[in-house]
Amino acid sequence: MTDGEAPRVRADADDLLRAVHAAHGPALERYVARLTDDPAQAQDVVQETLLRAWRHPEVLERPESSVRAWLFTVARNLVVDELRSAHHRRELASADVPDHGEADATQAVLDAWLVADALVSLSPEHRAVVVDAYYHGRSVAEMASAHGVPPGTVKSRMHYALRALRLALQEKGVSS
Repeated sequence: MTDGEAPRVRADADDLLRAVHAAHGPALERYVARLTDDPAQAQDVVQETLLRAWRHPEVLERPESSVRAWLFTVARNLVVDELRSAHHRRELASADVPDHGEADATQAVLDAWLVADALVSLSPEHRAVVVDAYYHGRSVAEMASAHGVPPGTVKSRMHYALRALRLALQEKGVSS
């Protein structure tokens, strides 16, 4: 083959491929769309199928029914290969965006343990006013009535309890 013949052979193969695409492309695309349920993926598979036919021009010189069978077989194999691939098994496409993400509660649990541990170090009177105020949401008057002490005593206990709690947390490495 001379240098002048190579471009003509490729041009003939290109013309033949255009003719094959015109004859079989729409049917091939419908077939692949039924296999994949995704029109965009079907177009990609048809394009890859025709690219493989272009790389093997000897296939295009077969009888018409043989070319059609080859194209459909290659397209089916491409779809099966995609379904078997790790990419397909691990990634699921979804048009729906999740409503909301859930925050990681690990830090909150660790903080609760630290505070509970620090509360144990308080005296029972100081621990009682902190728990009543912060965990039960009671007012100074309610705590005074429940503990049988004047409101000023509840305020004083709360002041010293929070101070002791801050020191206990600092000893555990929590900075304010």
